[in-house]
Amino acid sequence: MSQSLPRRLALATPVILAAPLLAGRATPALAQAPAAQAPGFYRFKVGNFVVTTVHDGYNEQSLDGFVRNAPLADVQKVLAENFLPTDKFRIPFTITFVQTPTHFVVFDTGNGVTPAGATAGRMIENMAAAGIDPAKVTTVIQSHFHGDHINGLLNGAGGAAFPNAEVLVPGVEWGWWTDAGNESRTPEFQRGNFANTARRFAPYQGKVRPLAEGAEAVPGIRGMPAYGHTPGHTIYRVADGNAQFVFLADVTNRPELFAVMPGYHAVFDIDPTMAEATRRRVFDMVSADRLRVTGYHFPFPAQGFIEKTASGYRFIPGDWSSTL
Repeated sequence: MSQSLPRRLALATPVILAAPLLAGRATPALAQAPAAQAPGFYRFKVGNFVVTTVHDGYNEQSLDGFVRNAPLADVQKVLAENFLPTDKFRIPFTITFVQTPTHFVVFDTGNGVTPAGATAGRMIENMAAAGIDPAKVTTVIQSHFHGDHINGLLNGAGGAAFPNAEVLVPGVEWGWWTDAGNESRTPEFQRGNFANTARRFAPYQGKVRPLAEGAEAVPGIRGMPAYGHTPGHTIYRVADGNAQFVFLADVTNRPELFAVMPGYHAVFDIDPTMAEATRRRVFDMVSADRLRVTGYHFPFPAQGFIEKTASGYRFIPGDWSSTL
């Protein structure tokens, strides 16, 4: 032991002596990571169909009154348990594209052109990053007519953002928002949807096709009524042979809150009781059949699975892969 100690001290000496020399040198500046995130798109396959989810950014919503049938403290408790902020509610937006052998489809069209610095309205730039040309989209399929789902029908000049696309809409939804007689039967804060619907669909005159309930939109894509959030809110089952997924649209807002507590009623639901019944019915179906889903307000890349729990449901993000 006594012989090894000097040897260890000798080995350490060069490091000790070097310290003053290093102290005299200028310390190189640390590299600063850019503030922006990577482009927001993700791809996966369903059979031979290629699905691309494209992020459109997010908005933040006050929690005060956001859930209409639960005390704020209860809502905050659920958010905290799911690792989300309790002072505000961040709502993400993600658009789903599907390339089939015959059609290039987009489900809903996002928030559209937004002011500089806005956190929403990122779809077009993320489409460009994903190599998606709006002119090559053949089919726009709308789930419902809330502004964050149809505003992106227009480009910055007020023309058609998808100039070569046919626009397929749920017949019930189209009938509601194009009939001014329904305004008095619509919650006051949503009555602006009537004028907004007329404006957003205007450049597509002659190219809008209402779909009957449960009708096939294009080969491999079929509508499924999911009413309550709006009068004609519709989701879509996409199938290539036995491979399937379901675009859930707004069956629920963020699943960390409204799947965990499926009985919560969001302020945006026109018929909250019907919306809750729809949510439970759809979640029972996709969980029992183990179907992949994409959700408009799900955390990006907004694809995965719904699992039924003892008291509600939970969203399980799909496995991430760098290859198709």
